[in-house]
Amino acid sequence: MLLNEFDYNLPEELIAQTPCAKRDHSRLMVLNRKEKTIEHKHFYDIKQYLRKGDTLVFNDTKVMPARLIGHRAKTGGKVEVFLLKRLTNTNQWEVLVKPGKKAQLGNIIEFSDELACEVVGHTDFGGRIVEFKFDGIFEEILDRLGETPLPPYIHEKLEDKNRYQTVYAREEGSAAAPTAGLHFTKELLAEIKEMGVNLAFVTLHVGLGTFRPVKVDDVSKHHMHTEFYQVSKEAADTINNTKKNGGRIICVGTTSCRTIESASDKNGIVMAGEGDTDIFIYPGYRFRVLDGLITNFHLPESTLLMLVSALTGRDNIMAAYKEAVDMKYRFFSFGDAMYTDARRLVYNPDGTYNSLYFENDGKLKISADEYQKAEEEYHKILLSDGIDKAWNTFHSDKWNVSACEEWCKNNSANHRF
Repeated sequence: MLLNEFDYNLPEELIAQTPCAKRDHSRLMVLNRKEKTIEHKHFYDIKQYLRKGDTLVFNDTKVMPARLIGHRAKTGGKVEVFLLKRLTNTNQWEVLVKPGKKAQLGNIIEFSDELACEVVGHTDFGGRIVEFKFDGIFEEILDRLGETPLPPYIHEKLEDKNRYQTVYAREEGSAAAPTAGLHFTKELLAEIKEMGVNLAFVTLHVGLGTFRPVKVDDVSKHHMHTEFYQVSKEAADTINNTKKNGGRIICVGTTSCRTIESASDKNGIVMAGEGDTDIFIYPGYRFRVLDGLITNFHLPESTLLMLVSALTGRDNIMAAYKEAVDMKYRFFSFGDAMYTDARRLVYNPDGTYNSLYFENDGKLKISADEYQKAEEEYHKILLSDGIDKAWNTFHSDKWNVSACEEWCKNNSANHRF
């Protein structure tokens, strides 16, 4: 698929500069596949689309106060240091430095009487490795001196820095917030839990790469940045038991989606553990765990928009985005939300439409009700016989599992067949 297939026109005034006054009062667009409609709600209405036995998966990462302003010890020149990643069991960090050309090996940067760092190395992406020297507890000093970074498209000052944190954030390490979770309040979470919906928490530390543009015309050639994730045994058990009992896994945000898909095995079983992931999800990806997604509205030509397109169909998403623009929804990090469920039988691995059910232009060959029944049957076979049997049953012979694996291997595609 081509990059320009994920472009759309967005008036600048629709990019939200400040959060909604009340977290759960933002607008909610619902792509209701069963009813074949787009509904316009508020986020507190999300409970209408959840049912007992479902599991919501949240990313509990916390945004670091990652921006430090200091000066070079020798010259007094102003320096901005942006923390990216702490190196294991050390006081060394991967950072971005501005201006970078003057941050040479051995340079000392001072931030206060209690905090300084020395440049000790270079990174592959043009950053630096620095070693911090401090008097006291590093995290407490960082809380006092550091500033919470905001996305580059937000130009207004944030009055309450907690509004760029989710109410359940606890694992510090992100350079950007998992923004779909910003709509939840503690009260709303309690109400959802009372309904019999499970809450599972995983961690993926969001890097600055989330804002990095795709620079290749053929999206399959794009290489994702690497991010650290962690899945506890409790979270894995909750997700796996939900699937076993016929419940749905609904991810809050693309980061929790990427986490559980990265942590799953061939049969969609989520494994507890931690590691780095560079999983790239775009049309043609075969979802193993995810059944539904709560997400914000994403940048044109972004990997996040490609992920949502993989879930419910590019044509559907682009039509929904056009309607969102027409109805003046608020976009990006502080903007409004969308809820959609998975359409599992839409694509082949190369991004073409599944010819058993779709024409080449994406139009259904069968009625929407018949397609819905096919997906329900797919889900039953998925639970009873595994994902390979389900895939082979509901895709053409050309795209059976073996052919898919061969295609992905030859095209270096990250589709996890």
